[in-house]
Amino acid sequence: MANTASPNGELIAAMTALLPPLLVALDTLEYVARKLHPPQLDELTDHVAGVDMAVRDARPQFETAPWPDHLLPMRDRVLKAADEVLAAYGELTAARNAANPIMDVFKALRHTPRASEAIYPVSAILPPVSRYFLDPDMRDDTARLDALSTGADRDNTGVIEASNERGQRGGFSLYVPEDYDETLACPLVMALHGGSGHGRGFLWTWLRSARSRGAILITPTSRGDTWSLMGPDEDTPNIEAMLAHVRSRWNINADKMLLTGMSDGGTFSYVSGLREESPFTHLAPMSAAFHPMLAEMASATRTANLPTYIVHGELDWMFPSKFAELAAQTLTAAGAKVELEIIPDLSHTYPREVNARVMDWFLA
Repeated sequence: MANTASPNGELIAAMTALLPPLLVALDTLEYVARKLHPPQLDELTDHVAGVDMAVRDARPQFETAPWPDHLLPMRDRVLKAADEVLAAYGELTAARNAANPIMDVFKALRHTPRASEAIYPVSAILPPVSRYFLDPDMRDDTARLDALSTGADRDNTGVIEASNERGQRGGFSLYVPEDYDETLACPLVMALHGGSGHGRGFLWTWLRSARSRGAILITPTSRGDTWSLMGPDEDTPNIEAMLAHVRSRWNINADKMLLTGMSDGGTFSYVSGLREESPFTHLAPMSAAFHPMLAEMASATRTANLPTYIVHGELDWMFPSKFAELAAQTLTAAGAKVELEIIPDLSHTYPREVNARVMDWFLA
């Protein structure tokens, strides 16, 4: 047992007090985002009430522990993550009495990717954090954890931002696995955020599965508030320029390039990904709208045997699941190889648990 009277003992005690409840609270916020359905809002907020209290109680001990200078950046990142988590829970509680509670819950959940962004660099030195950023079925894979830890200090891996501050449009966020090997062609996932979203936050929807399976991940930000679904297509040239930039610097497997997206991003993955000249080899639209005209505009050579994985929620209140069924029927008739997954308890939210299944399908 550590001697808590010593500086090292105090540090260990501080980390033991804060890190586990912080990761639990962050995981619970992801649960809220996954289960969010307007008619069940009160029940959901009741379910997670108080999860933040252990974080609130442990934060002062963590902040005032005798941190040596070289560990202060790590301390500050963990504190930043804790503050984002506490802000999220505070806003979730307040949302119940708001005039538009569902919109206030969405705003509260914006703190979740910010907390992930703050704490992720700590994964290089704290194994519990590294395990957290793997898919659940891989958290005990010591070989994967060791490989990621060994490469964590390289300049061309990890999370990289390209003109993608939260107030900017048209840039992208990038994740390159820490164990990237330039001699091996790497699979690539390009994931498109929903309407009014941002690639910097959407990165964390996919990072865990990309990191688990050694894929490079690009999350662009649309030029406008959403993707070019009406009028001139300003986004396709932009995302293809991003793709060209990444391919010029990292070794990408041209036979394994997935275009996916949520809501408007899923719809735009049809719009852009069904073009004859699209470089993407696989499509995975999620919770997306669809019109048969999208398939009619695609050439027979593009749709022939095109691997397509469609995911939708049976409880989706924005785009009914009929959209997914219509897309599957239309694309199958056009020759695509379609997988359709309708999730019974999914509303118009992102099902992170499906990423692992999509990745297994994509990499098979």
